[in-house]
Amino acid sequence: MKKTLILAALIAGFAVGARADQATVTVKVNEGRYTISRHIYGHFSEHLGRGIYDGLWVGEDSPIPNIKGVRTNIIDALKHINIPNLRWPGGCFADEYHWMDGIGPRSERPRMINTHWGGVVEDNAFGTHEFLDLCETLGTEPYICGNVGSGTVEEMAKWVEYITFDGESPMADLRRRNGRQEPWKVKYWGVGNENWGCGGNMTAEYYAGEYRRYQTYCRNFGDNRLYKIAGGPNAADYHWMEVLMRDIPLRQMDGVSVHYYTVPHTWSLKGSAYEFDDDEYYLTISKAAFMDELIAKHSEVMDRYDPQKRVQLIVDEWGSWYDPHPGSNPGFLYQMNTMRDAILAGVTLNIFHKHCDRIHMANIAQLVNVLQALILTEGDRMILTPTYHVFDMYKVHHDATMLPIEIGTVKTGGDNSIDQVSASASRDGEGTVHISLVNTDLENEVTVTCRLEGLGSARKGKGQVIAAENITDYNSFDEPEKVVLYDFDNFEVRDGLVSLTLPAKSVVTVAVNGN
Repeated sequence: MKKTLILAALIAGFAVGARADQATVTVKVNEGRYTISRHIYGHFSEHLGRGIYDGLWVGEDSPIPNIKGVRTNIIDALKHINIPNLRWPGGCFADEYHWMDGIGPRSERPRMINTHWGGVVEDNAFGTHEFLDLCETLGTEPYICGNVGSGTVEEMAKWVEYITFDGESPMADLRRRNGRQEPWKVKYWGVGNENWGCGGNMTAEYYAGEYRRYQTYCRNFGDNRLYKIAGGPNAADYHWMEVLMRDIPLRQMDGVSVHYYTVPHTWSLKGSAYEFDDDEYYLTISKAAFMDELIAKHSEVMDRYDPQKRVQLIVDEWGSWYDPHPGSNPGFLYQMNTMRDAILAGVTLNIFHKHCDRIHMANIAQLVNVLQALILTEGDRMILTPTYHVFDMYKVHHDATMLPIEIGTVKTGGDNSIDQVSASASRDGEGTVHISLVNTDLENEVTVTCRLEGLGSARKGKGQVIAAENITDYNSFDEPEKVVLYDFDNFEVRDGLVSLTLPAKSVVTVAVNGN
């Protein structure tokens, strides 16, 4: 009862002791030019820790309810948020993965040591067929990352042929003998991963040449058309981006990846996922907000070589990275997921919306039991994290038209200065405007006046909020619904204005319907 009363107070916007700050948002309803690709809401599942095994995959003989070996409750949860794509098998694992080890009868598949992540044995039970069957079950686009680091051009070429060729060939015949008559449709194909690091420790110049060679043999079969993604830079390595855009003909690639993780401190001592003070919270969100500058500067490089924006930016690894959960295998990268991560996700997704003229896809790391996971499992139990609920709330922006906005807000966070309010807006195919707002302030609610320029008459739609009593609150297997979505009604629509009060440390989305 106490928790219910506290959350009701937060959502209503009258948290005890808080002051009400002011912010303004102007949404230019008739100036939308770019689409927020649903693929910005993509996901990533690597052979890492309990991400695949004991996460997604339990096997067809498991007493845990499953569909073709994948947990039924996870499938249901992913369908609910309309998961648009899924990246696999890595990550660093991709550049030591040899795909033929993961086909054929499972009892005959070779075992291997996962040298990157925890030194555990991989039995290859989850391979190409299992992954693509899962994507078909989910109705999502597969995104396969091929092995450049330790593989060969021939190996990658044969993988494309095995999956997508509908004619007579050794690889297509092998696929049929393994039980799949018709080829799969696979659009997104990554040519290597982090080739500046775990994918081969290459220079940008060397990788650009390797990319050109490998992509040549990633062929289009039948009506399947590959969208080829080059392995781009690590965070702010603008030289890597410059070399790829300069040395790879634009016609040979459709996207360039970039990876950026929010690490509060240093890579050797990142900080706790659930025990942190206010200063560490603001430091974390300020580092997440760096994504805006990062994308802008990479886009500047890309614009010099590709002003028509033919090649798109693919942020296929992003999210928070903290120290592993105490008592867990440190190579499994298992961490809890708090209200801080919900704020981080909302701020980041708003940035992606802002840059949707260049960003086609993004993939949060990772889907289950790894880093900023949307889902955690333990035995036969499953919980949804605060980050999952942000993805649920923001699904209204999938394939909607991004609406330019202007924000007037104060700074918060002291030395780790960040905007108190982060926001984005879109208009869907039915004319409904959705406005998503994040109040990053830990103590103070914000009264927001939002002007909808060009909408004319409008009426109030639905709203949702995710908020918590403490920024360190998280969902556990003992309290699986401590941080969840609630209906949000604390806003008014009148004469082209939306007036609302954002609770402290909250993420809100409201809908405004045009008449």
